[in-house]
This record gives sequence, C-alpha cells and structure tokens, in this order.
Amino acid sequence: AQLVESGGGLVQPGGSLRLSCVVSGFTLSSAAMSWVRQAPGKGLEWVSHISTGGDSITYADSVKGRFTISRDNAKNTVYLQMNSLKPEDTAVFYCNARRRAWGKDYEYWGQGTQVAVSS
Repeated sequence: AQLVESGGGLVQPGGSLRLSCVVSGFTLSSAAMSWVRQAPGKGLEWVSHISTGGDSITYADSVKGRFTISRDNAKNTVYLQMNSLKPEDTAVFYCNARRRAWGKDYEYWGQGTQVAVSS
C-alpha cells in the first residue's frame, strides 16, 4: 500500500492550498482517512478525519471552519482544502489510512507534504 501527498507549498497568511493524497495498493472506499500534521519542533497533531463512507467528518478545533476534508473514491484520492491559512498552520501534513481486512487492522502513512505560511 502507498499514500502519496501533494499540494503543499509556501503561501501568505490568509491564502489557500489544497492537499491531495492518492492511495494505491488498496481500495480507498475500504479505508477511513485522516490528515495529521507536525509543526517544527512539535509532535503530531491530528487535523481531520473522514469515515469510510464519508458520512462522518470531524476537525480539530484549531482548523474548524477553515479546512475541509473530502474524498473521491473513484479517483482513490482524499483532499484537504485549507483556507484562511495562518502562520501557525506551518507544518508537514501527513495522510493516514486505516482499514480492516481479513480480520486484521491495517494503518498506512504517506511521506508528508510541507506547508509553510509566511509573509
């Protein structure tokens, strides 16, 4: 299984970015997906989660109202639309997948994409 994130970059405060996470090696529709970030010098912070069917979505308080998670199972891709970005959003963003198959739980991580918010 492989998760590949893209869409990061340098943006000014108040700007927007859309992150993508393309999965391969398993069917996206079988996995619950999350975005997790790590700011410089800090630990991992969970950002958002979307259930297998997309009917349950949750956000960290720090991004609620600014970020939107979505999934396109046909494209095997999960997105994170980030608006009104703040300097404190600067971090490496990771895509995470959790699925259950053949009676076992599996968890996968992408390599991360860097987001920098600065003027």
